[in-house]
Amino acid sequence: MNLEPRNNLLANINLANMNKKKEDLPENDIPMSITEHLEELRQRTLFVFLFFLFASTISFTQIKIIVEILQAPAIGIKFLQLAPGEYFFSSIKVAIYCGIVATTPFGVYQIILYILPGLTRKERKIILPILIGSIILFIVGGIFAYFILAPAALTFLISYGADIVEPLWSFEQYFDFILLLLFSTGLAFEIPIIQLLLGISGIVSANQMLQAWRYIIIISTIIGAILTPSTDPITQLIMSSAVLALYFSGVIVLFLLKK
Repeated sequence: MNLEPRNNLLANINLANMNKKKEDLPENDIPMSITEHLEELRQRTLFVFLFFLFASTISFTQIKIIVEILQAPAIGIKFLQLAPGEYFFSSIKVAIYCGIVATTPFGVYQIILYILPGLTRKERKIILPILIGSIILFIVGGIFAYFILAPAALTFLISYGADIVEPLWSFEQYFDFILLLLFSTGLAFEIPIIQLLLGISGIVSANQMLQAWRYIIIISTIIGAILTPSTDPITQLIMSSAVLALYFSGVIVLFLLKK
């Protein structure tokens, strides 16, 4: 009896089991005590905070350039300072927002460095793309709000009643509007990431998400009304359409991943 094919089969099975075990084991995992873990976490948090201070300071020194960029969608609008120090305090607020946005990629990078040694190969293939994808989607959401949502909202608000009232806007209120719009849209673009986490963890399947499309239309309308600072229907419609497109994109990705 020729035992060579059987031996080869057993060898292949053992090799597959070994590879599977390797995928289930952390790579470069160095044993550390709880105190060492907390110390590393403290150091990385300190790095992120210092980077935030640096980014906010740089933003404040270049505040005129940033203000001109954020004012660009409001064509033909004259801004007024309605209270003493309004421009100064609004400049600090804008610098802090810019510092947060600039620090987000660095913060995610520090999170990756912190959790990477304890991740298995399988977990790395899932978690790392999700973290990187969340940064990209947040930036894309901000760009979408700046170039599409903000001009649409401001065009409607400026043109409506322009023959009756002269558009003179508060500097602080305008920047509260534009910053909130950029930030909320960036958060809304994280919807596919949430769907991937739910699908990969097995909480909700792609089929279940697809079957709930009627409810999603209603929910997207509500989200569009909540996330848009203005009350104009055009901006809400664009935001709701973007939320729907993101939702179905997440469903398609889950179908491709067979989740």
